[in-house]
Amino acid sequence: MSERKVAIITGSATGVGAATALGLAQRGYNVLVNYSKSEAEARASEAACRAAGADTLLVCGDVSDDAACKGMADAAAARWGRLDALVNNAGITSFAGAANWDALDAGTFQKIYAVNVVGAFQMVRACVAHLRAAQGAIVNVSSIAGSLGIGSSVAYIASKGAVNSLTLHLARVLAPDIRVNAVCPGMITTRWFVDGIGAGNYEKLKQQYEQSTPLGRACTAEDVAETVIWLLEGARTVTGELILMDSGMHLGRAPTVGASRSSA
Repeated sequence: MSERKVAIITGSATGVGAATALGLAQRGYNVLVNYSKSEAEARASEAACRAAGADTLLVCGDVSDDAACKGMADAAAARWGRLDALVNNAGITSFAGAANWDALDAGTFQKIYAVNVVGAFQMVRACVAHLRAAQGAIVNVSSIAGSLGIGSSVAYIASKGAVNSLTLHLARVLAPDIRVNAVCPGMITTRWFVDGIGAGNYEKLKQQYEQSTPLGRACTAEDVAETVIWLLEGARTVTGELILMDSGMHLGRAPTVGASRSSA
């Protein structure tokens, strides 16, 4: 059995998943890097983790495929004999716009659910025995879409609401052996948004986001990864939490610059 802790991070070729894998590698974990399409980026993510001192596995697999989920869990157990952390990061959307219902057919809706919701459940089911033995933790990468009802499409919004509900359920039924939490980022400055809506629209959206939120900044992938890692490593009495990482968007628009404030 490995003396180092072990983590599986789904969708860890790029973005939040890659940042989380690297952050865990830097903190002494061995990591399984997972991808479904982006092989070159996944190999780069794995190489960065190895350079940080981790032993690694690179596994191609779509989390909507139950056999692929079981294969990842089995591969980690066979390689290291333990599993301490699962990060359900893999996710997809359709950038149809929340009001453009006609752009979504049943197949698109079901595919988004298959990855974002069913995939997360299947990964938990595949890993639960190993996580229980290690008294481990699970973090689901959700979105403010599931909490605030806004996002790239109604299918995505609904799927992340389901992820949030799944998180609460799992936190109850897997306690006290396994802690389960979710992070719910707002806008993240990764290529996911750029590829989805185009560079010009991305810059406009980023500017609007930064001007309208109390903290005035969008998340980086590293920001989200830091919170994921804290929930895995440091939050020993935290379970069933949906951590909003939206720079205060849920509070409403930021006050006007220079507005008077009452003294206390």
